[in-house]
Amino acid sequence: MTKPTHLKVALVQQSNTDNAQDNMAKSIAGIRDAASQGAKLIVLQELHRSLYFCQTEDVDVFDLAETIPGPSTDTLGALAKELNVVIVSSLFEKRATGLYHNTAVVLETDGSIAGKYRKMHIPDDPGFYEKFYFTPGDLGFEPIQTSVGKLGVLVCWDQWFPEAARLMAMAGAEILIYPTAIGWDPRDEKDEQTRQKDAWVISQRAHAVANGVPVISCNRVGHESDPSAQSEGIQFWGNSFIAGPQGEILAEANNSDEQLLVVELDQARSENIRRIWPYLRDRRIDHYQDLTKIYRD
Repeated sequence: MTKPTHLKVALVQQSNTDNAQDNMAKSIAGIRDAASQGAKLIVLQELHRSLYFCQTEDVDVFDLAETIPGPSTDTLGALAKELNVVIVSSLFEKRATGLYHNTAVVLETDGSIAGKYRKMHIPDDPGFYEKFYFTPGDLGFEPIQTSVGKLGVLVCWDQWFPEAARLMAMAGAEILIYPTAIGWDPRDEKDEQTRQKDAWVISQRAHAVANGVPVISCNRVGHESDPSAQSEGIQFWGNSFIAGPQGEILAEANNSDEQLLVVELDQARSENIRRIWPYLRDRRIDHYQDLTKIYRD
């Protein structure tokens, strides 16, 4: 495939309700809007079909999961073909009875599934009880080849791990993509909320810098209540952004509104940046063996 020199990309930052049909309709409307503005690669947020259900542990929630291929990939694949775009979706995958993943799926311009990525790092923290629902991914850190380039698709908690970004880049990923669902505990003080958000942005911008590739990070927005009423829920902070290969912010959403970001990427910049800042050339892989250890005791 011949990749374009200039690629218009978009992300859809949205709020969600407990109505899956309405959530999908909102995602589709965002995709159509992005395509009308010339976007060829469109990214949706993590688990965009539903509320972020991991605030509690509830076996009935497994009913939300679906197979891949399945209804959502059929719908989004038909849309990708109609609009001639590549779509990055994020789904609750039912792989088998009792076996579920948090899976990103890439739909190609012909409507086919270009590839999928199963979330590798699974958190288990107050309000984010993902280990109850998701089996860790087993597909590794493998970029997905598409008509718009080789995409390094990761998911949310993966964004804190430089190893994941590096392995994607080492396999030829030309863009790092993070569908995300992250937010504040409303009880936290404003200064702490700012520190958390800033750390989130800094971490991903650093992946862009260290690997010389753009980053697309698509987060949800709005407040979602805790079904157990044991907390004040999560205030998802939005702040979705697109960064260039030096970590420069090309577009950034706010913390409160549903927004569509559309940016044209110059694909040649990564090549030029890597010539000036050749981190891959200077890696000392002969001294990195201990990175495979949990800790250097």
